[in-house]
Amino acid sequence: MELRAAIEGRRSIRKFKAKEIPRETTRDILATARWAPSWGNTQLWEFYVLTGKRLDEFREANHRSFVDGQTFPPDVPMHEVWPERLKERYGELGKVMLTTMNVKRDDKDARKRLYEDMTLLFGAPCLVVACIPGDILVEYAMFDIGLIVQTICLLAHDRGIGTCIMAMAVRNPGLLHKVLSIPAERKIAIGIAMGYPDFDFPLNSFERKRADISEYVKWVE
Repeated sequence: MELRAAIEGRRSIRKFKAKEIPRETTRDILATARWAPSWGNTQLWEFYVLTGKRLDEFREANHRSFVDGQTFPPDVPMHEVWPERLKERYGELGKVMLTTMNVKRDDKDARKRLYEDMTLLFGAPCLVVACIPGDILVEYAMFDIGLIVQTICLLAHDRGIGTCIMAMAVRNPGLLHKVLSIPAERKIAIGIAMGYPDFDFPLNSFERKRADISEYVKWVE
């Protein structure tokens, strides 16, 4: 696949087929992704791959804690209050998703089910959990994590494998630390749900939009 086609074609997948990814395929994706840049070639990232029965157990526990209304402090702080311009874009995406699924804005039950699908990882057969050292500044560590996570997603897309970068996957860090035996000195940064996309599902094919370059690029001559 050409690089530009991969960049423009990759999208967040919100329903996966019940088809396992061969371990060698996942291994090859992660092995190739290690060539992503990092500050001073420190390669500070660490990944845990969750599949099979243990993933099902995590999925069920994650969903149950959400339904019960339990909240947990994340290992890496997540922004909650957005500037108006960014909040507007976030809201537009929400409207498109609800419209695509024929969900009315005041249908709280239907909207809750969408969130529950997130806690279930949209049925993904694989979850890759990215961690950073606890004794490194989060700001710089997350820069490097962003680089390699994007690389993983592009490599997966090239193999016909869909991904969704999910904060919801790491909303219960204590559970993940336990299930994956992640040392306490590691911080869980983000999760990547991976699997083969179900393109019959509406949320996997709605039209996406991006801001015009004039909104975020300033030319100085």
